[in-house]
Amino acid sequence: MTKLFITGIGTEVGKTICSAVLVEYFKADYWKPVQSGDLDNSDSHKIESWTENTICHPETYRFKLAASPHQSAGEENIEIEIENFKLPKTDNSLVAEGAGGLMVPLSDDVFMIDLIEKLALPVGLVVRNYLGCINHTLLSIMALHQKKIKLEFLILNGTFPPDTERVITGFIKKETRIIRIPEIDQPAKDSIKAAAEQLTKTNL
Repeated sequence: MTKLFITGIGTEVGKTICSAVLVEYFKADYWKPVQSGDLDNSDSHKIESWTENTICHPETYRFKLAASPHQSAGEENIEIEIENFKLPKTDNSLVAEGAGGLMVPLSDDVFMIDLIEKLALPVGLVVRNYLGCINHTLLSIMALHQKKIKLEFLILNGTFPPDTERVITGFIKKETRIIRIPEIDQPAKDSIKAAAEQLTKTNL
């Protein structure tokens, strides 16, 4: 049974699409601890529409403002308390998805990486190719190592120049497995399922 926390090297790197592929692959439940903005089309809604019969556990915090969680919470005069986060009870595999990257603040002095540490989950780090992605990836890996959080999967979302991929994959430990997820421009049940089946073929 797999339990995994999906984070990214930044915003808009495709965490939710990659989460959907892994939910489909592992036949896992899904949990978004904090949802900031898009409450009518939340990440849980997207997972439900892109995958088959997935149980999506309620968010611990839901905020109207699409911003950093600490700012969204402040707009509603709420302070996010890390003690309030509890892993959903399930006998199934679980994919949890964070907001943004590791150093996204939940409050003025508590960050997403602290939540991952509290939940004691291994990480799947989503990487997308853009100018600066090497720096952001290696810093993220270093931060996880500093906190002694296991990097279970390095998730390469889309295509990468060979020179970029070589440096990134050369920086991880041997125990970290590499997942390659193809470019998915229009996520839907069929494209997510096809990507999950491709993972099966590569003996993830």
